[in-house]
Amino acid sequence: MADPSPWIFDVKADEFEQQVVQKSSEVPVIVDFWAPWCQPCQLLAPIIEQAVNDAAGKLLLAKVNIDDNPDLAQMMGVQSIPVVVAFFEGQVIDHFQGVLPEDELKEWLARLVPSKAAESFKEALELLESDPAAAELKLREVLELEPSDNIKIYLAQTLLAQSRDEECGQIIAELEVRGFLEPEAEKIKSQLEMRANAEESGGVLQARASAEANPDDLSLQLALADALAVDNKHRDAFETLLSVATLDRGGENGDNARQRMVKLFDVVGAGSELVSEYRRKLATALY
Repeated sequence: MADPSPWIFDVKADEFEQQVVQKSSEVPVIVDFWAPWCQPCQLLAPIIEQAVNDAAGKLLLAKVNIDDNPDLAQMMGVQSIPVVVAFFEGQVIDHFQGVLPEDELKEWLARLVPSKAAESFKEALELLESDPAAAELKLREVLELEPSDNIKIYLAQTLLAQSRDEECGQIIAELEVRGFLEPEAEKIKSQLEMRANAEESGGVLQARASAEANPDDLSLQLALADALAVDNKHRDAFETLLSVATLDRGGENGDNARQRMVKLFDVVGAGSELVSEYRRKLATALY
């Protein structure tokens, strides 16, 4: 008798939700519907069990004896066996019926195992906000394995979070050569532009002092708004930009203020109540 495996287990109807559906949020779970009298099931079992053991925890195998669990088999639409169903993140993602040739079965199982790139990307997403430097390392691993423009955008986010604006800007410039930018990349570009303008103005205190000393120079108000935005004083930034857009309606500074507000809407996020408030105010002021 084979040694018990930590990755292979029997499942009954009342355990299915917890042992299969919920566990599949962590790792793909394969469900083998079988019965002791089913000869094809006996042929399939050692092959699929060996493959799951070889995956060493990257896959789980739940075995369902349909004689003991007829209601579960009926719920899953099992009419003849063997049937093998793959769950991931709570959903059925693939299945087959009957006995596949060993090579085809191994190929089918291999598609379910998360790749090294997928694992590193998942880890990077978990680290993105709490540890951008660690997330950066994981994303660079992913790019070496599976180069992707989408991964480059996430990498740019980690660089932005570390205030490595020049490196971040280089990635955005490379992406822009394609002739377009994804919304997230546009957002990063806007943040870089705001930071550059804020740095040129010397930060909030210096920008405010310059604006107050020269109240008729609306370009200094724009610089102040950028500094406020970079300092996460978004309401003050919106108020400043709205004031310029209203005072210089149709003028160059007014148009720049409107464009800056639109970019700041993207940076803050469309779902923000603050964004909704100032979208209405801008529309009222201009139209």
